[in-house]
Amino acid sequence: MLIINFALEVSPLGIAVTRSSALIIVDVQRDFMPGGVLPVPSGYTIIKPINTLVVSFKDKGLPIILTRDWHPTNHISFESRGGPWPPHCIKNTKGAQFHPDLEVPKEAIIVSKATEEDMEAYSGFQGTSLDAILREKKIKRLFVGGVAIEYCIKATVLDALKLGYEVIVVKEAIKGIDKGEERKAEEEMLDRGAIFVSLGEIKL
Repeated sequence: MLIINFALEVSPLGIAVTRSSALIIVDVQRDFMPGGVLPVPSGYTIIKPINTLVVSFKDKGLPIILTRDWHPTNHISFESRGGPWPPHCIKNTKGAQFHPDLEVPKEAIIVSKATEEDMEAYSGFQGTSLDAILREKKIKRLFVGGVAIEYCIKATVLDALKLGYEVIVVKEAIKGIDKGEERKAEEEMLDRGAIFVSLGEIKL
């Protein structure tokens, strides 16, 4: 299986957080955490590893970018419009807020996606200014965490790779819904060039 090879992608010295690195935190919102409308099982376990990354990137003065679903009340993805999901992450509601235990520095950049009624967007790049923000900051390497592996993580990672970024996915900092689908998503990301590492393999 491809997934057993990720250690081969990592130098013995680990993966460096360089001056051209940014941290992308995908959709760590109340509605996607236990107790929310669309909970990722045990989703709260990613928060501590993500916070470790946040502290390191903040201390280095590197960009920290949080994506979020920020839906209108009649979004196309909702069951009421024939979509697959119950209403979730509706803008300006509690469910759309970031999880209260997530460290969100005041200098963090927030990118809202799927903000139009008739347009779905799983990727943090789709219909947003994320790529322009990263280009302006001369970012080349992305460290990624968040939820869910099969949906918004995968879509964001694949778009980043298409756009030419080096993508480092932090294993402890991501979570999915279904183990089988998680594995398929991970293999697809690896196939396209993503690098999967443990938190301890990153030179923080």
